[in-house]
Order: sequence, then C-alpha cells, then structure tokens
Amino acid sequence: MESATDLTSNEDPDLQLSWSGRWTLRHRILAVNVLTIVLLVLSVLYLEVFQHRLSKERSRQTRLEGITTAQAMAHVPPAQWPQLLASVSKASGNRLRVYGPEGRLVADSWRLTGPTYELRDPATQRWTKDVARSLDRGFNAIVGAEPLPDFVEPRIDRLQAWPEAVQARATGRPVTAVRNAPELTPVLSAAVPAAGSVLLVTDNDRAFTKTVRRQRAALAGTMAALIILSVLLSLFLARTIVRPLRRLAIAAHRVRLGRSREVRVPRLPSRTDEIGLLARAVSDMSQSLRVRIDNIEAFAADVTHELKNPLASLRSAMDALDRVEDTALRRKLIAVARDDVVRLDRLINDISEAARTDAELARARFDRVDLGALIEQLVSSWDTRREKGDARIAFARPRKETAAVMGRPDRLARAIDNIIDNAVSFSPPGGLIEIAAARVGDEVRIRIDDEGPGVPPDAREAIFNRFHSVRPEGEGFGRHSGLGLAIARAIVEGHDGEIDVQDRDDAPSGARFTIRLPAADRP
Repeated sequence: MESATDLTSNEDPDLQLSWSGRWTLRHRILAVNVLTIVLLVLSVLYLEVFQHRLSKERSRQTRLEGITTAQAMAHVPPAQWPQLLASVSKASGNRLRVYGPEGRLVADSWRLTGPTYELRDPATQRWTKDVARSLDRGFNAIVGAEPLPDFVEPRIDRLQAWPEAVQARATGRPVTAVRNAPELTPVLSAAVPAAGSVLLVTDNDRAFTKTVRRQRAALAGTMAALIILSVLLSLFLARTIVRPLRRLAIAAHRVRLGRSREVRVPRLPSRTDEIGLLARAVSDMSQSLRVRIDNIEAFAADVTHELKNPLASLRSAMDALDRVEDTALRRKLIAVARDDVVRLDRLINDISEAARTDAELARARFDRVDLGALIEQLVSSWDTRREKGDARIAFARPRKETAAVMGRPDRLARAIDNIIDNAVSFSPPGGLIEIAAARVGDEVRIRIDDEGPGVPPDAREAIFNRFHSVRPEGEGFGRHSGLGLAIARAIVEGHDGEIDVQDRDDAPSGARFTIRLPAADRP
C-alpha cells in the first residue's frame, strides 16, 4: 500500500506560499522587523524636518517684517513712528518696539493698539493641553532637539534685556531668536537696526504649534497604520512559520502514538526555505520509520514461522523416544533432535545478527578499510578452515589502498564471507570461485563468481529476502538459516552500497555477485 507521505503533492492548500515561498525564515523575520523600524524612523524624521523648516520660515517672515518696517521708519519722522508701529501691529498681530541709542524704549505698538497676543498660563488650561505639551517634550527628546530658552518679559524694558537687540546694534544686521512661552508655544523675535535705533518685533506664534501638532496627529495615524501593518506581518509570519510547525508537530505526535496506520505528514514541496526542508525531512523520517516497523513485523512473523519448524521436529523426536524401543531407531531420533538443536542454534545466532545489523550501522563510526587486505584474510581463513570441500578460491588482490572504502571492517567481512559461503554451497566438485576487487570511478566493485547453476532471473531479488530457503541439491536440511544473503544486503546498504546477482558472461554457467561501495576518497 502506497503511503501518503510518498506523494510529492502532499501539501495543505492553506500552507502553500506564492511570492514568498522562496524566502528563508531569516529574510522574512528581518523584513518584518526592518520594515517597521524604517517606517517609524522615516515618520519621525519627516515631522522633525517639517517642524524645523516651518520654524525657519516663520523666523524669516518675522525678520522680513522687521526689515520692511525699519525701512519705512527711515522715511517718516520719529514723531510718527508710534502710528507706523501701531498700523503694522494691527495688520500682523505682532508687537513692535523701538529702542533709542541709549537703550531706552521710545515706542511700543501696544501702547496704541493694546495687546495683540497673550502669553497664557498653563495652570489655567485643560488637562488635554498638558498631554499635548508632554507629547511635545517627548518628541523633542526623541529627535534630540536642543531645548529653547524660556520667554520672560523683562521687568525693566530696555534694549539690554534683549540679547538679539544688543547683537543687532553691535553688528548692524538683523538678528532673530526663538523662545518658548510658558505653554510651550514659540515666541519669535527679530531685532533690526532702524535709523540709529533698534526695532524689536515679537510674536507668540500659536499657529505654529497648532500646525506641528496637527502633523503629529497625522504621524499618530501613521503609527497606528504601522501597528496594523506589523500585526498583519506577524500574522503572515504565523501563517508561514508557526502554522506549518504546528502541523508538523501534530503529525509527529501521531506518528509517535502509532494509532493510525497512515499519518499524513505535510511535505510542502513548493517551499524551499527551512520549513520546507524540515517538512520533507519529517515526512521522509516517518516513512522510513513506517517501513522499518513493517519490516520488523514481517521479520517477527518470519522468525516465528522458521522457529516452529525445528521446534516441531524436535518435539516429535522427543515424544517418539518414549515409545520407541528399537535401539537403531532411537539413535536416528536422537540424531534428528541433535540436528534440530544445531539448526535452532544457527537460526537464533543469525536472527540476532540480522536484527541488530541495521541498528549497529546506523550509529557506527566508519573507518578507512582496504578491501584488498580484508578479502585476502577471508580467503586465507577459508583455506585454513577447510570448509569449502574441494572447491577452489582464487583472489586477484588489487594494489594496496586502491580499493579502499569507509566502513566497519567486521561487518564488511561478514557480508563478503556470506557471499563466499553461498558460492561454496553451489559450487560443483572442483569448482573455482573467483574474487576480484577494483576501483571503478567513484566506487569500489567486488565481484564474486562461481561455477554453480546460477540464479534464475525471477529469483535474483528473492534470494536476498530473509529466510529464503532455495538450497543446492544434496545439502543437509537446516545447514543454512536463509539469512546469509539478507544480512549481506543489509550490511552493504548500510554502507550506502548496492549488491546484485547476474549470470556470468565469461563462463557457460555460474552466478556473479557484485558489490558496489563508495570509494573512500570520492569527491
């Protein structure tokens, strides 16, 4: 049955991404954080620049008004200066004062027009004005604006009480200044030399503060929009990061519980970021785990079946011993029981090795192995043990270190030994078993040829299955457990290699087993 995790299209529609599918998580997180900060900084800078430009423009207007009035004063007698100042004051709303050469106040527009602006006491205003002033101070602190001096009407109104007027008389050029009224509205002043005297123009520009606060309110709206944008971006991150991770966590939890035969793990094939890599890794892991569980279950069933046969034979022999009086027949039954015990012992040993092969190789540390020296030791061991009957083994050893791989030497020796054992079993009397190892490209190939009947094409895959029981004619029953070639394949695949069997192309009959392993120094 095909698992859902094998489908590359296994992806929930609500987890798919379009234009952002190729963004990494780092890019998305940085984009969200940087975008919000950049927009905030741009908004603050815009308001600071706007406020600075507006302040300069209002100071320039005040200075121009002072220069224009001073020029008009030069064309009228000093006796008419009060009327001129009053006329200009009514038109502009400013206060104009003239200080004589000695510094005394000689003319004041308010004496004729009355006050044209009022410096309000913050204590008499509503609490909303206190909030507005707090916001003003906070914004100035954020942009690092230098605090303005407080505006205080001098107790004795003389030229020396106004630094800008003193400077204007000393330099002969217009001088402007900006101070803060008690309620934090700006008081603009401009001192201009005029016909031997100094003209001082002052104005409490409440409209300036209102304009700035309106812009700040617009900035507050922008900030609200930024907050909404930040929330939306956070939801975007939650959708692209948190939700898939939650789905993967739920799927992993279901895999751990094992209550469902097929657990659907999102693979997210369209995503190339870290989430996509994680999804496919978890999906492959769950599939591999499921395949391993299926193999364990099948292996357990095969073990049960294989153990029942010798146990049944052993039980029959032991039950018959109590009823048989014939000595010769009793010896036959004892021999059968002894063979069954030997078969059980071989089965148990091979089953134990087959069960732990995968686990050992999964956590084993591989070392460099020279297969030439390893196979030479195996052939020498076969000659010493004399277990090959009258079969002959020939090995063409390659040059030293030319057939080197990374692996466990004991497990590789076991795999090759099992194939040699299989070749010996099927070799005819006096048959030759040829072994060769050589480096071919990026892999090392081991070839084991025998002169037996060969393997039919339809059985070339089945012989690597566990407990495969096709044996050569004349071999005693139970001599092999049927696990040798299965263990060999597990060991080879555990070393990222492949093993197969074909007919020999250089002899009338015989099988050729080929093992391919990655070379130790491949790129």
